[in-house]
Amino acid sequence: MASDLQLRGVYLPLVTPFTADGAVALDAVTGLCHEYLDAGATGIVPLGTTGEASALSAEEKQAVVTACSAVCVERDAQMIVGAGTNSTATTIAAVEALAGTPALSGVLIVVPYYVRPSEAGIVAHFRAVADAAPVPLVLYNIALRTGRHLSAAGVIEAAAHPNIAGIKQASTGLDVDTLQLLAGAPQGFAVLGGEDPFLFPLVLMGGAGAICASAHVCTERFVAMIECGLAGKVDDGRAHAEALLPVVQACFAEPNPAVFKAVLHAQGRIPTPDVRLPLAPASDAARDAALAAIRGAS
Repeated sequence: MASDLQLRGVYLPLVTPFTADGAVALDAVTGLCHEYLDAGATGIVPLGTTGEASALSAEEKQAVVTACSAVCVERDAQMIVGAGTNSTATTIAAVEALAGTPALSGVLIVVPYYVRPSEAGIVAHFRAVADAAPVPLVLYNIALRTGRHLSAAGVIEAAAHPNIAGIKQASTGLDVDTLQLLAGAPQGFAVLGGEDPFLFPLVLMGGAGAICASAHVCTERFVAMIECGLAGKVDDGRAHAEALLPVVQACFAEPNPAVFKAVLHAQGRIPTPDVRLPLAPASDAARDAALAAIRGAS
């Protein structure tokens, strides 16, 4: 049985901009949300990896969610909040604390990292969180960061839970396991791309869209690419994908989200390019290469 949450299109896993004195730049959060929704994004995903959630205090996280929530209410847009940890009890507490948040459509729950649980443990973790969550779960499969990959069979098992709506599938390629997931996912369960070079082919093979960090830039073109994939417009979508690939490569040349923040600052859209330790700011060379790639795709 599928969740009632319908996932489709491009979702922005929002950066968390900072002011010169190191505070969260909430005005910039609001401004970016409006920009991305204006450009055709379906929704906003605060407090993901790109949002440096692990470097934010509880008060800062709440402030970011509140700012994004206000925009999503105004714009009738979906908001999916990153809330997963490597502790089931802590994750349940985090999702329960979000209950009643205006515009909250779902929560993004990553495969538990560092502790390297078994596949059965991962499925049980997701089911326990889904039992407690006030809104549907979007699972997040990213073994490069977590040290554990949930197989297609495990995802499909978890997807039988009525409060699990879909998954951000961030495999390092369009691999056989992802193809098996796309082929075997139950009706109404959405597979969203999370590895940006492979978004267009994933959608052509049955994906519903993407949670796409690269769409911080060239947003309208990423939206157009995904819409082409959903409509089966292969030639048009391929042209977008080929033009955007250098943008993706340049923006991930250094650890995420440093290059995105450097670019957004250079474009005058956020007050500083700053990230928080242990991340380091993007190099000038990486910023300039990304800006050049963006100009080439415009």
